[in-house]
Amino acid sequence: YASLKKECVYPVPVFKNYETAAAVLFEYVHAFYNRKRIHSSLGYQTPLKVEIATLTSQIAA
Repeated sequence: YASLKKECVYPVPVFKNYETAAAVLFEYVHAFYNRKRIHSSLGYQTPLKVEIATLTSQIAA
């Protein structure tokens, strides 16, 4: 959660309400984090690339 807090939560002093915070966090995770950040546990690929590769191999099988 360190990256999430540093890049998304801490720059905003206070969220107006729960819904705003949830929308900002959802956007961060699904639009940025899972699409652009690589993960060593996934062979230095993004979660999106791994998911696409998995789905493609399942369809081909």
